Amino acid sequence: MYFFFLFTVVNSSIDRFCDFISVEKRFSRHTRVAYENDLIQFRDFLATQYDNTLPEDANFQLVRSWIASLLDQGITPRSVNRKITTLRSYYRFLLKDGEIRINPMLKIQGPKTAKRLPVFVEEKAMDNLLDRVIPQKKTDNPYRDLLAQLILELFYGTGMRLSELINLRESNFDEGRHTLKVLGKRNKERIIPIPESLVVSIREYQKAKKEYGVLPNQELDLLLQRENGKKMGEKFVYLLVQEYLSLVTTIDKKSPHVLRHTFATHMLNQGADLNAIKELLGHANLSATQIYTHNTVEKLKAIHHQAHPRA
Repeated sequence: MYFFFLFTVVNSSIDRFCDFISVEKRFSRHTRVAYENDLIQFRDFLATQYDNTLPEDANFQLVRSWIASLLDQGITPRSVNRKITTLRSYYRFLLKDGEIRINPMLKIQGPKTAKRLPVFVEEKAMDNLLDRVIPQKKTDNPYRDLLAQLILELFYGTGMRLSELINLRESNFDEGRHTLKVLGKRNKERIIPIPESLVVSIREYQKAKKEYGVLPNQELDLLLQRENGKKMGEKFVYLLVQEYLSLVTTIDKKSPHVLRHTFATHMLNQGADLNAIKELLGHANLSATQIYTHNTVEKLKAIHHQAHPRA
């Protein structure tokens, strides 16, 4: 009976925290699930290793013990640091809510991680994909071909996230102003300018939706729809992008996020201001955008090594 009571209390604090980050902080569903899984994992560790100690009663030694156990299991430092971020948010919430008096995370330092440069597709490969491969790749489903083309053009032309793309609405497209309104993380809106070529592609796709009898989604007002009129799933878009990128590049990771990296890297290489790229990507802080400068530095190093007589 006592153990059941403890389990209920712990579950309640985790649930309240997860409700808080969903409603108040407007974190995505995926982020909530990730945070919840981390907290349940930490709770179970305390229950088995420290006689059902509650997370509310954990001190920094117990937190540090969990971190050490994760590293011993072969969990990467990057993944461990993500779990530490979860605990930091959780204990700040408990402290503000008056459930704890001392934050056990104050003395916690995460393991060092190697800097991972963003993976991107080379400019020649993207030109090849958009100018030659897509126009020549015809299947027995013309509507899907046109949808695939627009998806790839949108990712590369705007740098938007996967979730932002599948939730685009017809009303987000302003043909006259050549812009798209995007609803980003935590429901933050931003306006992205688009070139005339992308405006034309969107118009052609809208026309194709009518020609192929794709029924409009009255409730969601979706811009992009599958042939059956339903909303595209993330897996559908992921596999589609992977299929097309496989035709032009040999990089290991072929995903929508790689196209986001590609957009930012190519913009920076062509002289775009870092702050402008930050706004286009919808980053909250400039530090998140600065990772793309490393790719530029590496490119300069390669050019220097290749061209300088004393390199």
